Amino acid sequence: MKASWRIGLAVAAMVASAGTLAVLWPHAHDAGTLLLAQDDPAQLSDIQVGSALRNNEAVIAQGVSQALDARDADLAKSFTDLAKDRNIAVPSDVAERVDAAVAEETSTAGTIKRFATGLATGEADDVASLSGTVAGDLFVFGDIRDVVREGKRLAMGEDADRLVLGLAGVGLAVTAATYVSVGGTVPVRAGLSMVKDARKVGRLGAGLTEWAGRSARGVVDAPMLQQAVATASLARPGQAISAVKAAFKAEKAGALVRLAKDVGRVGEKAGTKGALDVLRIADGPKDVARAARLAESKGSQTRAIVKILGRGALLLTAGAFNLAWWVFAALLSLFGFIASIKATTERLTLSWIHRSKLRRARRDLAAAQASIQAQVI
Repeated sequence: MKASWRIGLAVAAMVASAGTLAVLWPHAHDAGTLLLAQDDPAQLSDIQVGSALRNNEAVIAQGVSQALDARDADLAKSFTDLAKDRNIAVPSDVAERVDAAVAEETSTAGTIKRFATGLATGEADDVASLSGTVAGDLFVFGDIRDVVREGKRLAMGEDADRLVLGLAGVGLAVTAATYVSVGGTVPVRAGLSMVKDARKVGRLGAGLTEWAGRSARGVVDAPMLQQAVATASLARPGQAISAVKAAFKAEKAGALVRLAKDVGRVGEKAGTKGALDVLRIADGPKDVARAARLAESKGSQTRAIVKILGRGALLLTAGAFNLAWWVFAALLSLFGFIASIKATTERLTLSWIHRSKLRRARRDLAAAQASIQAQVI
């Protein structure tokens, strides 16, 4: 009876641990997959987008509709590209609306207008306006304009944007390198322009703004800049450039240049709006570097991925401890299941051996009794 009780207890433990493992396994599997993919932005976004689509199959359709309503043809196209990659059918009428919106946005008249706006104002939100912004910066007009404007505010004791100052100063040095390398550093130049524009229109994330501000402060020599802008003039760009460049410490601009290079990589693969989206959610240069890897893998799908996942497109937002706990709990249940199988097997084996010995003893006893009775007769 005691042996039966022990076997029953082992079987109950085996059933309980198997049930617990069955409940924990899906969570542990997802957690383990995320932990393994946390250093690969493309793989991490694939897993999380797949999860988002399983939870809500209408995510892409809603994204396309919202983008079209907001007259953001580039984002709508990004969602349709993501749908194609995921083998998700997009209604033909929706696809036609997206194509028409893209055609309108890229029309010659609209492109020229946005180019001129970017050239004149130094603000960009698409390829055309960025081209104008970069053109202005390449001809040093844009950077000199920003340095003179912010420098005069600094000289007059007003609130000056030191980040824009630092980016413009680094831009002057990069522009010179661009000419020397015959355009070899144009992506960096474009990246600087995008960061500067994102700062101007309030689309630079708080964390990235704080980091870039610290980096820019070490680049600008405020007293020397105040003296330089006092005599600077857009009518004498050569003299202004020489005076202004002396106020910037190019040797301390390495971090900003690396940031600009990564932003330029995002812009090349995901477009200007994609780069601006990344700058809005990035918390620091490491986020932008991860976004560059994501854009190089996903290309035009990047904006849609960022729209769906937010900062989760760049890094693991769920707590690593919580994810590891799911894995640990599942392993603990698996260990319990294996241990209960072992215990059940051992107890069944011992019970079988005990019964076999008991039967053998009974046979031997019966044989001995029969032998004794035969001898008596």
